[in-house]
Amino acid sequence: MSEDPLLLGGRYEVGELIGRGGMAEVHLGHDTRLGRQVAIKMLRSDLARDQSFIKRFRREAQSSAGLNHASIVAVYDSGEDHSIESGGAKVAVPYMVMEYVQGRTLREILTERDRLPTQEASQITEGVLDALAYSHRMGIVHRDIKPANVMVAAGGSIKVMDFGIARAIADSAATMTQTQAVIGTAQYLSPEQAQGHNVDARSDLYSAGCMLYELVVGRPPFVGDSPVSIAYQHVGEQPVAPSQRASEVDESLDAVVLHSLTKDREKRYQDANAFRNDLQAARLGRPISAAAMASLAALAAGPAAINTSEPTEVYAATTRPRDDSPEPSPGSTTSTFPAAVDPSERRKRRGATYVMLTLGVIAALALLGFGAQQYLEMREEAQKVSVPVLEGKPRATALKLLSDAALTSTQTTAKSDTVPEDSVISQTPGAGSRVDPAETTVRLVISTGPNAVVVPNLAGRTVAEATDLLERAKLSVGRTVKVNTDDQPKDAVVSTDPAAGASLAPGEVVNLNVASGQVAVPKLTNLTQDAASALLSSVGLKAKTDYEQTSRAREGTVIEQKPDEKDLVAVGSEVTIVVAQRVPPPPPAPTTPSTTPTPSVTPSTTPTPSATPTPTPSPSSTPSGAP
Repeated sequence: MSEDPLLLGGRYEVGELIGRGGMAEVHLGHDTRLGRQVAIKMLRSDLARDQSFIKRFRREAQSSAGLNHASIVAVYDSGEDHSIESGGAKVAVPYMVMEYVQGRTLREILTERDRLPTQEASQITEGVLDALAYSHRMGIVHRDIKPANVMVAAGGSIKVMDFGIARAIADSAATMTQTQAVIGTAQYLSPEQAQGHNVDARSDLYSAGCMLYELVVGRPPFVGDSPVSIAYQHVGEQPVAPSQRASEVDESLDAVVLHSLTKDREKRYQDANAFRNDLQAARLGRPISAAAMASLAALAAGPAAINTSEPTEVYAATTRPRDDSPEPSPGSTTSTFPAAVDPSERRKRRGATYVMLTLGVIAALALLGFGAQQYLEMREEAQKVSVPVLEGKPRATALKLLSDAALTSTQTTAKSDTVPEDSVISQTPGAGSRVDPAETTVRLVISTGPNAVVVPNLAGRTVAEATDLLERAKLSVGRTVKVNTDDQPKDAVVSTDPAAGASLAPGEVVNLNVASGQVAVPKLTNLTQDAASALLSSVGLKAKTDYEQTSRAREGTVIEQKPDEKDLVAVGSEVTIVVAQRVPPPPPAPTTPSTTPTPSVTPSTTPTPSATPTPTPSPSSTPSGAP
């Protein structure tokens, strides 16, 4: 009988193990509430009692939860469950529920393929730099960029993961070491990390440069027998140009990689976008920045001195016989007396001893002074705080961050087209600077809004709505003009003056053109019936058609309209048009058939002797038998 799966938070089923790191294990999981696959990261059981690892795990959850970017593995949820040890002790087990990404890490890909074509390596690194640009903008430094922390999803998208040692930029001046070991991975440490100094966004860019170097060359820029030896190389040795190890790397990519690996962070790329732009330009065959080309030229000219100060040299102690030690006299082996010494020589030797003693005292005092100075500097450094990231943050947030760091501020204002109103445009000293709170006042420049604002599109809005939108845009409402149109319903805004999209100084006036709900009747006479109907429809009116027979106009044309041309009527009204019809021809006159009379025969007066003729009745004669 199979055991029921472990259920975290009453919601997440823990499945098979799919990954293991130095601090945590990752399991395939199932969100029973939303019915989706997830990845569940759990602190290793052997570390669950170590408060430093628990705090680090919680910090990762907090750092990642606030990041929402397509190239960063999303964290959906976090919490703590509890397990019972064999002795009955209850141990907290922190966990994180993350986006499940089907793909492989860059480390797995490099293990299989050794190195990548320059185009593919550049595109992958560009995705990583996109993620870093976002996390830095949100105030988070990753501090452990390396191939094992970058996934290539099945569709080719890039996902940066494991913010396990990430810190807010404002906190990045905290010690970088733990139990005398530098946090991070030696092959990808920036020089400032290797020396235990404070870090900032530029430290991530150095690590990204190391990763890019390995992608195109097949090995990191520095390798050694131990993490200490590798860290020493990061601090004191110049990297070999990638093209010397991989011939397909061109000059532009050489320059980009070497510029990202500059020892002095003030001279390397200052932000992830600058790094990405140069990398993309090199990939597409476009010109790269002059700063990157200068880094390439500097390396070609020879390695610059890393440290111009002379190192302290240690010499082995030497001994020599005392000049005043007893020596045997020539030819004698039994003498116990010292040889005679010239008093002047003895005075010289004593004077030299005094000089040496004096020099020793001076050296000791110098060392004591140097030690005291170092102690005072260390004490002064311990009293310093790191200036938080304030640029782009709302004024209230910036003042709260300064208050938490025990820093005071002064404020001036300026217009800005990019920074929202009442947010910080710039700060002095810059973010990450170590300062003494008692002696430092942070100068803030606060945005009062843009130099120009854009007139919003108000078509279809009511006058009240349009007024509110204009006030939000820092513009004023001017005249309201009624216009006769069917473009908008009655009392709705038709257009503005100046038009939507125009740039104005804050406070300028915008006039509103508002639909009156009426339109002017167009001229319809002499148009065809179809043309008149279409014209009326185009201005929001309806046609009512009457017909009149007339010969004074062409058949099918409008001879009369009601209301007349230019009369104002409500939108949707009917307009009567009278259309000419052909006059039919008059009908022919009715015809009566004519009858030709038969001539009557007049009886001859001369009697016929043989017979008496029968008379023929005329048409007008009365028939026989008539009354």
